[in-house]
Amino acid sequence: MSCIPRGRRPAHRLSTHRVPPGIQFLLAGSFLTACGPAPLDKLAPGEMVLHAAVDRIRGFDPARANDVGTIRAVSKIYEGLLQYNYLERPYRVEPALAAAMPEISDDKLTYRFRIRDGIYFQDDPCFTATHGTGREVTAQDVVYSIQRIADAGARSTGYWVFNDRIIGLDAWRETTLDPAIPPDYDRAIPGLKAPDRTTVEIRLKRPFPQLLWVLTMPYGFVVAREAVEHYGDQFINHPVGTGPFVLERWEKNYRLEYVRSPKWAETGRVERYPVRGAPGDQEAGLLADAGQPLPIIDRVVNHVVGDPSTQWLMFLTGFFGTSYVTKDNWNAVFTADLGLTETFQALDIELSYAPTMVIRYIGFNMDDPVVGTNQKLRQAMATAFDTDTWLAFHNHRDIRPNGPIPPGVAGYTDRPIPHAYDLERAEALMAEAGYPEGVDPETGRRLTLQLDIGNAGVPEVRRATELFISFMERIGIRVEPRYNNRPAFFDRLDRRQVQFFALTWFADYPDADNFLQLFYGPNASPGSNRANYVNPGFDALYEEARTLQDSPERSALFQRMADIVVEDSPWIFLGVPLAHTLKHRWVHNFKHHDFPYGVEKYWRIVKEDGT
Repeated sequence: MSCIPRGRRPAHRLSTHRVPPGIQFLLAGSFLTACGPAPLDKLAPGEMVLHAAVDRIRGFDPARANDVGTIRAVSKIYEGLLQYNYLERPYRVEPALAAAMPEISDDKLTYRFRIRDGIYFQDDPCFTATHGTGREVTAQDVVYSIQRIADAGARSTGYWVFNDRIIGLDAWRETTLDPAIPPDYDRAIPGLKAPDRTTVEIRLKRPFPQLLWVLTMPYGFVVAREAVEHYGDQFINHPVGTGPFVLERWEKNYRLEYVRSPKWAETGRVERYPVRGAPGDQEAGLLADAGQPLPIIDRVVNHVVGDPSTQWLMFLTGFFGTSYVTKDNWNAVFTADLGLTETFQALDIELSYAPTMVIRYIGFNMDDPVVGTNQKLRQAMATAFDTDTWLAFHNHRDIRPNGPIPPGVAGYTDRPIPHAYDLERAEALMAEAGYPEGVDPETGRRLTLQLDIGNAGVPEVRRATELFISFMERIGIRVEPRYNNRPAFFDRLDRRQVQFFALTWFADYPDADNFLQLFYGPNASPGSNRANYVNPGFDALYEEARTLQDSPERSALFQRMADIVVEDSPWIFLGVPLAHTLKHRWVHNFKHHDFPYGVEKYWRIVKEDGT
């Protein structure tokens, strides 16, 4: 069981003196399952601080940021050429380090960006030429940062976004495969140039309509070559960026503190809150800070709190500003029509509801000699998955997926549910797979499979795993769960050491391409294709579709690819979650975002009691 770590001596403890009796009862239950209220830091006078719960992170190297927790961490410190507009829907990208949107050639093969003047890296000892003073960002920094994603020695999880896209980049990557030969970052790459200090030119092999989305991702963030070379293997622990915050303190697996970057004020950099939004944003108060300088918050303190009961307690008592609603707390929070109960309304807590561009799945390692080579076995397991029971277990916080493309994503179409729950059919498929009633006739032994799970300390995850195990028992399969912490889990995925696994994919950009690339052969682990699925027919369709602009032709190709995936069953589709977020009324400017990377710079914290 995880307690709130007790670091610096506190000025006060979590208080329940203003909490309604109904909530005090809930807190009493929390004390039984958590560790009780722990001491927490008092805010400095006049300082606007956001406290939030986070998962463990893998470090601060954008090249290796492939889970939500790590991406949210690096995006406070680093920036790319482009970013998402915070308020507008449908989602739209806008300049960040770029001075404007790029000039794009008529054939859609050449993108030319201009870098903004006056953008500086934070001060750091790595800048020996300037005695530790952060220098101005140049176009060559952008070129270097993209090269580094392609450098095999950097062990980036993001090469898939540039693979076979930029002229000459793949050939340069080939020169980095031998660890005994240092990579030559000064070697010219035809499709990736900095003609002058403020111009970046990217030339593509073929049209890549998703490039602008891709450049908002951490794999497009700009890093300083001096920092990478100065810190070497420890660069992952020493972030040096241009963003609104700098890392002030990091106690691994416990606490991370970010403060407003002093470099922005020193160099006169000014970013501003959006002046336009989506319909309804004005009425919701989301434009009250229109035009105000960013970041609004002075400090962000992230706490690694493994126990959900403790996280919930810290939200209810007003320490954390926002919280998702877990299964255990669902009935206490919501009425039958999904409104907030009177108890929670009395706390001045508000509900934000939105669909998400997220899909949960069970993935099979297609390299595995048991599950990867037996299509009928995978289909049997998918057909034995009792979706109705699963969704009811999760309080219908998810909706039923009908394939790899979730609703709301360009390319989605309504279609019948694939491999719908049918126990009789699942049993027949088990026999076709060579395991009648779950038994191997040659050995007489019951089929036993190992399922890898992250978030080992979350009780709801364990209960959900037990429910999935019970589904597989109905067709005679014994499933042995292996629980990991998040870093260990992703390390096993990277090394292809799992047999099958549970994972959630959060879209990188709002297009079906981002979901279908999860099945593209060249993206296999440590890339995004965690199932290591390879199908030449699928790959050929994907390569055809990825060059097309949004059109009926492209959507038809997407559906053909989705059909192939459904038939091959490298995944069992679990659910598409709906975001039910609670926030205290003193958290201003919060809006659900499917790509919530760096959004804290827009938030405002206004507590009446000064805590």
